[in-house]
Amino acid sequence: MRLRIVTPLAVVVDEDDVIALRAEDASGSFGVLPGHADFLTTLAISVVAWRRSDGVPRFCAVRRGVLNVAAGRTVAIATREAVVGGDLLTLDREVLARFREEREAERTERVGSTGLQLRAIRQIMQHLRPDGRGAGRS
Repeated sequence: MRLRIVTPLAVVVDEDDVIALRAEDASGSFGVLPGHADFLTTLAISVVAWRRSDGVPRFCAVRRGVLNVAAGRTVAIATREAVVGGDLLTLDREVLARFREEREAERTERVGSTGLQLRAIRQIMQHLRPDGRGAGRS
């Protein structure tokens, strides 16, 4: 099978001799072998593992993404960020931990931004109503 892992800035992996792949989505871990049915799923923050025909295992930490299996011969993964490494333990401990921390920081920023937007809308609504009571009164 051919495996391509791409980010918005680079092709991180492009290999033609993949004989087995393992990945993880919201339902858990799954495998892909040559001849697999067409398949599309969203990946969790996880490590994608694959084995080449020479038996060498390879690993890539992905920061979520979309995995597509086409015609049982091509596996394409599009992700925001990917880090290839030869040591599964290092990828799992360091890279995935960083990806999870960044996800939490993004979530916190999004909550803060939403709060600011809601306060701005409330203030605008108060200024638009002559009685100062906000929406719902005429």
